[in-house]
Amino acid sequence: MNTNAAQNELPEEIDALKSIVIEQRARIEALTLFIAKLRRMQFGRSSERITQEIEQLELALDELQTETAISDRAAARETKEEKAPRGRKPLPDHLPREQIVHSPGTGECNCPDCGGQMKHLSDDVSEMLDYVPGRFRVIRHVRPKFACSRCDHIAQASAPSRPIARGLPGAGLLAHVLVSKYADHLPLYRQSEIYAREGVDLERSTLADWVAGGFALLDPLVDVLRRYVLATGKLHADDTPVPVLDPGRGKTKTGRLWTYVRDDRPAGSIDAPAVLFRYAPDRAGERPKQHLKGFAGILQADAYSGFNSIYAGGKVKEAACWAHARRGFYDVHQATQSPIAAEALARIRKLYDIEADIRGKPPDERKAQRELRAVPILNELRQWLHEMLARTSKKSGLAIALSYVLTRWGAFTRYCEDGRIEIDNNAAERALRTVALGRKNYLFCGSDAGGERAAAIYSLVGTAKLNGLDPEAYLRYVIERIAEHPINRLEELLPWCVPLEPALDSRLAA
Repeated sequence: MNTNAAQNELPEEIDALKSIVIEQRARIEALTLFIAKLRRMQFGRSSERITQEIEQLELALDELQTETAISDRAAARETKEEKAPRGRKPLPDHLPREQIVHSPGTGECNCPDCGGQMKHLSDDVSEMLDYVPGRFRVIRHVRPKFACSRCDHIAQASAPSRPIARGLPGAGLLAHVLVSKYADHLPLYRQSEIYAREGVDLERSTLADWVAGGFALLDPLVDVLRRYVLATGKLHADDTPVPVLDPGRGKTKTGRLWTYVRDDRPAGSIDAPAVLFRYAPDRAGERPKQHLKGFAGILQADAYSGFNSIYAGGKVKEAACWAHARRGFYDVHQATQSPIAAEALARIRKLYDIEADIRGKPPDERKAQRELRAVPILNELRQWLHEMLARTSKKSGLAIALSYVLTRWGAFTRYCEDGRIEIDNNAAERALRTVALGRKNYLFCGSDAGGERAAAIYSLVGTAKLNGLDPEAYLRYVIERIAEHPINRLEELLPWCVPLEPALDSRLAA
């Protein structure tokens, strides 16, 4: 009797063991995926691309090219046949030229052999590229006083306005400090050290006061920019953490920088692109709701739950990001080499190939092409995702990636219904790159007020770049004029309205 009971219990124990094994395998896969992500964050690549990634090799390439140049010169010295480099690109025409003429030591007109008259044949010209550090200058504003000899009336011109009341910096220097900090990611203490090498003693506290004064000067223009960004029918949104000093606790807390991008150029629009940053001390859902008050249209964003209250009203519709969907499959593929994840990546790539063909086309044409070419691929993809999910352990990373797409299918396919919508939210992610770079250099914001200042300057700098302007030249232009500019015409100082030539660096508007 005991033997029969044991035999009856055996199948139940086997089923329980199978369930434990399946659960453990899913747990192992999840941990493997998590460890792979951490390793890539600390040591590996930050991009998701499997091929055609060259940015991560630039530093190594610099070192390799330097070592190669050293070896080449050493070999040339040994053979005494150092040759001029081949294939060198000509130096840009816009650079100023300083010409130095090297005449023969015996004079220009007399032959060193017979003393006869010499005539000019030709010139051998070679160019070198040199660098002259930026220089400070002092602008002296002189206001002569005149007195009338008859009535003792004294006449004198009014004192010119300064960017900061009774402040030392001119418009060019203030613009340089702001751009160095928020575009070139140089903390103020490093700027102070650089200026000291030029013989100009500027304490970090002084520079901090200038940044605060620049923010106060430019903040009304940022508000005009905010209204422009929100006055559209489609926005890209995203956020990123920023450490903020928390003196009461003796360490940092985590604030958030939100970005909202208006850029319809991929849909053939001629409206100027713009980006708005907003700071918040936390990631509560009420933050984006406050930022987007009054906005109605399409919001392209990730699956952050804080946006749900915005979508609930019906005025704002969600458009999901296929780059986020792809990222889940990419992480699984990198960790486990899953063939299902590889197949998902290949299918998503077909959708992006279509987008490459129609980028810059009008919305109607984009919609028609998507209905013709993308919708059939999406229908097949949805069926395939359901089939793969049924064959996959529910707790695995692959199942999470599959479910992420299926549960938001309507938002993922909305871009096929409206030619203005993009396939992903990369416009917002590109805008946040400058924050990520700056975060590595200055480590943290000094306070919540510092986060708000950063958001304001990031907005102007980022918008200038989107419009192809040198951000320093743009801020210099604005700072020179904004104090005297009519408050009801500040839109004339937005980047696409100022009479500045596009920057020579074409990557600014990319």
